[in-house]
Amino acid sequence: MELDLKGKRAIVCGSTQGIGNASAIELALLGASVTLVARNEEKLRSVLKELSTGQGQAHDYLVADFELPDQLKQVIQRFAKDRTAHILINNTGGPPAGTALDAAPEEFLKAFSSHLICGQILVQALVPGMKAEKYGRIINVISTSVKIPIRGLGVSNTIRGAVANWSKTLSLELAPFAITVNNVLPGTTMTGRLETIISNNAAKTGKSVDEAKQKMIDEVPAGRISEPHEVAAVVAFLASPAASYVNGVNLPVDGGRTGSL
Repeated sequence: MELDLKGKRAIVCGSTQGIGNASAIELALLGASVTLVARNEEKLRSVLKELSTGQGQAHDYLVADFELPDQLKQVIQRFAKDRTAHILINNTGGPPAGTALDAAPEEFLKAFSSHLICGQILVQALVPGMKAEKYGRIINVISTSVKIPIRGLGVSNTIRGAVANWSKTLSLELAPFAITVNNVLPGTTMTGRLETIISNNAAKTGKSVDEAKQKMIDEVPAGRISEPHEVAAVVAFLASPAASYVNGVNLPVDGGRTGSL
């Protein structure tokens, strides 16, 4: 099975923490040169030191805020002017928790911009280079909520579904150019966002944080919460040559929690 990514460049969004950080590390271990993307330059410099250079890779970073799509557009267009990325990992922190009914319309607009509009900006800038190289992997890290909505995540459920359908549409359009587009759907993964959700659930229910965490664990057949590197391993596989015929799928990485096929 060919997993070697030497000679490939990957752009990894949200790469200073959680699944994005773990994905950047995993891709570098497979030989890819990685361009990190996040808004905190100090954290980007720190992550850069974590990436393997054992296969002659040259890693770098781009500073961009996904709440400022015009800024992102300028940054990625400058990059794409004279450079090619073979792999794009779209990974953006989820919208705040809350019901759909209570969410202000502006919350939906903000999330739509950060997740779908920014994804579109990145794809439009990078796909020409992928076409020229006859190799492209676009991987969107979203959520199992595209299969079954998660209670208390109204805005996130809505926007993740939009991103999933956008991705499926792109997969049809880009397949003739040897570019695949897939979605990775993490379940309960121990990230900063999950820690916040657990704390909020504990506060709302009057339970301890440990009790709220255990309630989540009890919903997972595997009996535990995953670590970011377990999701990153699936991201890395989809980015590799071995996944050349996997296209347009929603792939849960959730220990069997999602109650649908």
